[in-house]
Amino acid sequence: MPATPTSTAMPRDVVILGSTGSIGTQALDVIDSHPGRFRVRALAAGGAHPELLADQVAAHGVEVVALAAQTPEPFLRALAQRHPTLVRTPEVLCGPDAATQVAGGFPEAVVLNGITGGVGLGPTLAALHSGADLALANKESLVVGGALVRAALRRPGQVVPVDSEHSAIAQSLASGVHERGLTSPVLSGRSEVADLVLTASGGPFRGRTRAELADVTPEQALSHPTWSMGPVVTINSSTLVNKGLELIEAHLLFDVPAEHILTSVHPQSIVHSMVTWRDGATIAQASPPDMRLPIALGLAWPERLEHVEHPLGWDAAQSWTFEPVDDTTFPAISLARRAVAASPTHPAVLNAANEVLVEAFLGGELPWLGIVDTLVEVVGAHEGVAEPSLDDVLAVEEWARARAREAVERQR
Repeated sequence: MPATPTSTAMPRDVVILGSTGSIGTQALDVIDSHPGRFRVRALAAGGAHPELLADQVAAHGVEVVALAAQTPEPFLRALAQRHPTLVRTPEVLCGPDAATQVAGGFPEAVVLNGITGGVGLGPTLAALHSGADLALANKESLVVGGALVRAALRRPGQVVPVDSEHSAIAQSLASGVHERGLTSPVLSGRSEVADLVLTASGGPFRGRTRAELADVTPEQALSHPTWSMGPVVTINSSTLVNKGLELIEAHLLFDVPAEHILTSVHPQSIVHSMVTWRDGATIAQASPPDMRLPIALGLAWPERLEHVEHPLGWDAAQSWTFEPVDDTTFPAISLARRAVAASPTHPAVLNAANEVLVEAFLGGELPWLGIVDTLVEVVGAHEGVAEPSLDDVLAVEEWARARAREAVERQR
């Protein structure tokens, strides 16, 4: 991000990828709450919610729309029916590469990548190559193509993390001795950091034993106690795969070895993550469990917008608790550590196979315990690529998906 605060005299251009999803809709809420600060130039969405997308386009005068769907007709029909007096119809791009085209088309903007899954890698690389600032909520971009993403960086601080945990770490790092005053949350070698501590809510099955989770239903796994998220992220939270992916993301974002990235179960979801320094001090970032705060920071970094979130209250008794992760019941974090240590492509295998296995679980083809059990099998079968190209990464992902589908078929 720029080293000096963005001027309030000119609105900042914004491109939102995944505009109809949880991150995208909350980002537009933040923008609506700060009139004059931002100008939405383009939106990208899958196409499953044409009415919502039409309303977003009309409300913000969007110039370009990218649809993963092959046809624009449902969106254009919704736009004409719901907003017949709209003066200008946006340019519409369609197909699997549409979001990548939009991400790379606005080099002066901040691109918020709120797409879910490994499909977000292409847009991430396009935004970085264009020189745009990237507010990254798509952790899979780093997990799948970490070396490629790092190579695509045009300047320090071009990426600002939007995941609440990584945003918390970036904020906490700014309190350090040598890190004080950083406009970039990404470290580069010399550091006084001892450990990063990722907090986890524990999901809906915190405290359960493995035996008690043999018959988990999708409805149970989708019932998160704290956060409202999309189905894939919610299932990943229930298995703690999400925390494993976040560990990999933190390793790549902040240049901290995986063995120095710790996890702690914090059911209240108030402390979003922490940094422990080499002198023994720990700095924590605390705020209510609401994604609008890290989204706002991603859009405006290094500024803080006013009135994004109600601050924590201190006039009533409250308790925050921290517990160790039960690695026997939830082995996904340990698996992520092994993947980081194995090769640059093992994390991509973990992510791609997990996407297939989550879909199989939601479709009734795989038990909940089978998600991580099968992940262990697939990740363990991968040989690894030492210096992967983009083609290598794509091939590895395809191999992982095929291997995961074969495993699901064997278990049916």
